[in-house]
Amino acid sequence: MEQWLIDWLNLGLRWLHLITGIAWIGSSFFFNWLDASLEKPKTPKEGVEGELWMVHSGGFYNVEKMQLTPAQIPPRLHWFMWEATFTWISGFLLLVVLYYLGASAFMIDPAIADIGPATAIAVSLATLAVSWIVYDALWASPLGEKGWLPVIVSCLLWLGLAYGLTHIYGGRGAFLHVGAVMGTIMAANVWRRIIPAQRQLVAATKAGTPADARLAKAAKQRSVHNNYMTLPVVFIMISNHYPMTYGSEYNWIVLAAIALGGAMIRHFFNLRNRGRNAWWLIPAGIALVLIAAVIARPTERTLAAGTRADFAAAAGIIAARCAPCHSASPSFDGFDAPPAGVVFDTPADIARFSARIKAQAVDSETMPLGNMTGMTAGERAILGAWIAAGAKTE
Repeated sequence: MEQWLIDWLNLGLRWLHLITGIAWIGSSFFFNWLDASLEKPKTPKEGVEGELWMVHSGGFYNVEKMQLTPAQIPPRLHWFMWEATFTWISGFLLLVVLYYLGASAFMIDPAIADIGPATAIAVSLATLAVSWIVYDALWASPLGEKGWLPVIVSCLLWLGLAYGLTHIYGGRGAFLHVGAVMGTIMAANVWRRIIPAQRQLVAATKAGTPADARLAKAAKQRSVHNNYMTLPVVFIMISNHYPMTYGSEYNWIVLAAIALGGAMIRHFFNLRNRGRNAWWLIPAGIALVLIAAVIARPTERTLAAGTRADFAAAAGIIAARCAPCHSASPSFDGFDAPPAGVVFDTPADIARFSARIKAQAVDSETMPLGNMTGMTAGERAILGAWIAAGAKTE
């Protein structure tokens, strides 16, 4: 019953995280596009910095961007902040329910680092906090105004983070934590930099005093950062379905290549919105993803001479290493249903899911989770040879 409740809590939080994330990403993309698309009014209007006409859903819209301090503020002013708040809260709770409560399975891999659940969770929390502190200090310092230099420094720090986490956690947990760090930075940007600047702007306008342009500039800078981090974070959100990425020996390079490719594609659209055509960014971004695919090629398995690789040998390995979780009635503690509905109770079941066995236990080592049942390299080679021979059950 306890696991049943955790599974439904997991589903509810994941759904909420997706809903609020879509709302946050949508507003981020829209306002970045809007800022890039504004035009100077053909007929000058007092206090109007730019305007834009749009047609959508059967009607016309006229949007005007006011100067830093308009003459007055209407009684009803719409803010965009709760999307970020609930996206981060739901994401953190999901991190707790799925990864912290299941640290032994989803975070720890003894072959990478022999640590306990308490250490894994402490490292996770410290990483989230320290990453924001370092990032914010960098961009709030004079270095943050030095053009491309802080961008390069940030990318190097991010690369170090990805490398470090993939050498502390299992690949799936490491990818998730890189995404959690980026999501935390994005949400903190909203609440620590963007919203305070907007509150100051509103207060100054109501008081009839000049607004602090530096705060507005810093807020815009952080908004742009969030815009570029969006596509890498979205990839990380779906990466757990693709073990060939996080299960690669060089998974941190795979993650870096795909993240950079996503940022370049985002940059293309940002430039295009400003009327600039940097077409080369699209093939460059795609090329990085293809490079990641080459780096993440399947692990080669060598079958020892004289080793049996028939169905009987494969079935014995699956019964000992996989079936404790992947059974209609799992015997492994913490599972009341087979993950992803994959079961290995009969020869037909095993043959039916042979492609998944190859992807997760042969081409990579992402299964068993954290290798909790101790599958050996030789056993993986036997499974690979049996599947390569046609996965026959006779």
